[in-house]
Amino acid sequence: MASGLVLPGLVLFDIDGTLLRRAGPHHRQALVEAVRRASGLTTSTDGIPVAGMLDRDIASSMLRAAGASQTAIRRAMPAIVKEAQRIYASTCPDLRRSVCPGARLLLYKLARRGVPAGLVTGNLTRIGWTKMERAGLRHYFRFGAFAELARDRAGLVRIAVAHARRAGWIDRNSPVALIGDHPNDVRAARANGVRAIAVGTGVIGEEELARVDPDVFVPDLRSLKLTDLFG
Repeated sequence: MASGLVLPGLVLFDIDGTLLRRAGPHHRQALVEAVRRASGLTTSTDGIPVAGMLDRDIASSMLRAAGASQTAIRRAMPAIVKEAQRIYASTCPDLRRSVCPGARLLLYKLARRGVPAGLVTGNLTRIGWTKMERAGLRHYFRFGAFAELARDRAGLVRIAVAHARRAGWIDRNSPVALIGDHPNDVRAARANGVRAIAVGTGVIGEEELARVDPDVFVPDLRSLKLTDLFG
């Protein structure tokens, strides 16, 4: 374990709908074009409930809808992952105006207090970091767990917590909070025994989020107090 001061806790953030909203069509377009280049198939995200999904699962759903076999999907996926990240990095616009209300101030407060922050997102690695760079938020995050690293969001949370412990930023008794806008974020937090903070800035309504029983619900991050994070 790396040496260093053990801090009061760890805060993990989803990206889309939590830190950013109305970020444009570029992410979906990158997936569509990557699928075309890797498989030769013309696909679409139409009809696919992309909110809360991992990028690889979105691409798999697109290919299945176009008639691709599971074997073909598996063979094409490494090229899709590579191409989608390259395409998005070259097409992503300035996202500073897409930062969700209260997100920048919350990250600033955590940084001032030395609380480590990380990403847990369905975005592929380079896509996620590109969004943070173009939004002016990259410097707030020490690390991230991204779509290609685990089969599901709960697995990404496990990776993130384990990484923070190995780095010496937290110990096994340190509280951890996950902030997200989708029921899948709440479920991933629950599966790992971490505090689930739901925020209403995504496409999911408050009633649907309430049904998965987050520890805290706020309409946006302006309403979230630091004391809400760790109970």
